[in-house]
Amino acid sequence: MPYTKKIIKSRATSKVRFTLEPEYANGYDTVYLVGDFNNWSETSLPMKKKKDGSLSVELELPNGEKFKFRYLSSEGVWFNDPEAEAYEPCAFSGADNCVLWV
Repeated sequence: MPYTKKIIKSRATSKVRFTLEPEYANGYDTVYLVGDFNNWSETSLPMKKKKDGSLSVELELPNGEKFKFRYLSSEGVWFNDPEAEAYEPCAFSGADNCVLWV
């Protein structure tokens, strides 16, 4: 599962943990989560590598919102989560963005 959501009722937000399993991380040791939630900053959200080889990062995002995102390796390779909820075309790259509804 690419991400899990845990609702925080007192703040109208959810904690969302993005996880890339080892087989989807393409052998990269450093991967960044890049999307609407961080103004597409290419380095502000590095994912942490776990002992099992997966990579993850957790964010708190507002409920009822839609976010587009992709992953970026430290080598400059962009890729999508193969298990994302949906995909939408990106006007800038000609590729698709992953879509998340919180």
